[in-house]
Amino acid sequence: MTKVSTRRRRTVPRSRRNGIGRRALRSIMSGLLLRVVSVGLIIGVLFFLHETIARVILSFLGLAIIPVLIWIVIIAWILWRGRFGSLLRHWNSWLGALVLSAAVVGVMALFHPAVTIAGVSLREVTLAGFLGQLILGTSYEWARLLGLVSLGVILVTPGRSLNFARALANFAWLAVLNLLTLLAMGFWHLVQKFRSWLLSLAGLLKIKIAALFEAKPAVPRLPRDQKEAREPVPVEPATTERESSEAPLELAEQPVAEDVMLPGIDWELPANQLLDEAPKASFARGNDAERAELIEEALASYGVEVKVVQVNPGPSVTQFGIEPGWIRRYRRVVEKDQNGKPKLDKNGNPRIHLEEVSRTRVKVDRITSLANDLALALAVTHVRIEAPVPGKPLVGIEVPNISTALVSLRNVIESPAFQKARTKSRLVVALGQGAAGEPVIADIAKMPHILIAGATGSGKTVCLNCIITGLLMQANPAEVRLVLIDPKRVEMITFNGIPHLLTPVVVEIDRAVDTLRRLTLEMDHRYRKFASLGVRNIETYNRSPKVAEPLPYIAVIIDELADLMMTAPDVAEPLICRLAQLSRATGIHLVVATQRPSVDVITGLIKANFPTRISFAVVSSVDSRTILDSIGAEKLLGRGDMLYLSPEAHKPKRLRGCFVSDEEMDRVVAFWRKWGEQNFPQSLDRVAQQFSSLSIEQLDLDPFLEKARQLCEESGHISASLLQRRLHIGYPRAARLMEQLEEEGLVESREYARPGQGSGARPWEGEP
Repeated sequence: MTKVSTRRRRTVPRSRRNGIGRRALRSIMSGLLLRVVSVGLIIGVLFFLHETIARVILSFLGLAIIPVLIWIVIIAWILWRGRFGSLLRHWNSWLGALVLSAAVVGVMALFHPAVTIAGVSLREVTLAGFLGQLILGTSYEWARLLGLVSLGVILVTPGRSLNFARALANFAWLAVLNLLTLLAMGFWHLVQKFRSWLLSLAGLLKIKIAALFEAKPAVPRLPRDQKEAREPVPVEPATTERESSEAPLELAEQPVAEDVMLPGIDWELPANQLLDEAPKASFARGNDAERAELIEEALASYGVEVKVVQVNPGPSVTQFGIEPGWIRRYRRVVEKDQNGKPKLDKNGNPRIHLEEVSRTRVKVDRITSLANDLALALAVTHVRIEAPVPGKPLVGIEVPNISTALVSLRNVIESPAFQKARTKSRLVVALGQGAAGEPVIADIAKMPHILIAGATGSGKTVCLNCIITGLLMQANPAEVRLVLIDPKRVEMITFNGIPHLLTPVVVEIDRAVDTLRRLTLEMDHRYRKFASLGVRNIETYNRSPKVAEPLPYIAVIIDELADLMMTAPDVAEPLICRLAQLSRATGIHLVVATQRPSVDVITGLIKANFPTRISFAVVSSVDSRTILDSIGAEKLLGRGDMLYLSPEAHKPKRLRGCFVSDEEMDRVVAFWRKWGEQNFPQSLDRVAQQFSSLSIEQLDLDPFLEKARQLCEESGHISASLLQRRLHIGYPRAARLMEQLEEEGLVESREYARPGQGSGARPWEGEP
């Protein structure tokens, strides 16, 4: 075949071959001539008309000729390389880039520089010439530019633009929902305030109507100039009954703390405006993300995998809620190809990867044991780890804030939680805010007694002032009475003169002991009242229709327990323990504070009867264990930072206590003093008068005195030895009984000596 083809080529005539060559040469020459003529024509036009052409181009494009030239070069490159497939595949990107270029030209048209190029003033035609004016238009320039940019971005990235549009729509929907929720909450708050106003108005009208139709004549209110001349209401002193274990009901006839019908009094509570209005707590969260990352890295460096899933900023600390991770175990696996041979890397070594074979949860104890290491990583003095957070499957790490926020008493009182709780009880107190900033309140009636301890300057006295001020803000003297014992003499003297006090502020130790004795006597008489009506507590007693005037609650607040325990430990501790054991049902509640939480002050009996405890910053972990039965209080920050152990909780909760200034307390006390002078003089306060007239002499009498009298009457001759045998008591008590019988004149006066003392007479000598 090669020979045949060669033979055929040789058979082509030479004349024909010459004709083909001449025609090809002629076409090449004609094409070349056409190009040369075209180029020369273009050069000639540019040479003779370059000024006019430049003026026209600059007038139409201005400096926008630069992006136009860039697009001309790009199109020429595509035509030269024949990349039409890429142009068709990515048509949206090319079209979006063209639209964005038009937006750039529109932005250039906003400027009118005082520059002249080739006789064209850019001030008149703008920086982008007439093309920019055409794109920008004469009105809504920024709207057109925003539309071009949005259209260009959508064309370049359609998928992301769609996701962004969905997210924007969701955000707008959530914003609308939140706005509607806020409006609904505001409307509901207004409705509740209007409802409470109507209820208060209805209660006032009810009291007025009841006063009009009351069977007893109301005590006429005297003019102010006649109040001083008015004689006080005489109060009969309480008669002392002989206490007997066989006839205990005889003491019920003593007119102590009887139901008193107060005259028509317009009870009025102080307004919240008397307290300083502090701004709502807004805690800075600038470095929370950084600290969360530091916590994860610090624990990971010790082989503990965790993840911070919650950040709760508070007034003094920020609580980071972490979720324990996994302890993972891996094995090394050699990678193989399809033929089962090991794959090799570039160095010729087998490729190896790690494969997870098992995993177990990180133990909480491993996290709590790294508290000091976390404090070092976070550059703080210490951190507190709460494991777990109550009600959440998280471990809470409490990190001190750089700057602490003030928690005012008014903010907590005006919170919805406090307003809801005060409708059920008049003994609700505001304690402060939790680690996450939530208001924390408590009901003293449910506690029922509080033990507070803390070092000097930790906020203990401020907490007591907040408790007293909170009670004064929501309860009148007919509902709550106060007994304030202040051995330090300067802390509670401010509250003297308010009508809530059963007795003036007690500062002497002897008077404090007498006051505690009167409280125990009041408790006993209240129990007898309950027994006469067949009720079990003060709530049921006050609701009984047989009761003319409800009994008020009594809050006993002792500022410094250590002074009482040092001066009168044998008397103070039994009285406090007896009140704590039995007084809850009678409405008597104790709030005891001390700055020395040692075992000789807070004994085992006192701790057992005070289930609610509050600990401020203490010196050592020993003091923390004394008050809370656990460590942690020694790491508190001070100035109101506390651990609150409620009866329902199994472990203490960290709070930032409320703060009330001296000026706020003075305003509240001045309000009640002025109100008491005008509406509730001391002559009408029969409850306080009867409390002060309680006879405590019978408390000093021995319960066996009545039996000793009976023995004396039966035998006619009595001695200390006989009392020891018959009453099964010791000699000192028998001697005291003999002294009391001598004072009553039942036996002759004689000298009683202990066995083996004096003249050598034995105690049983001379007995029948």
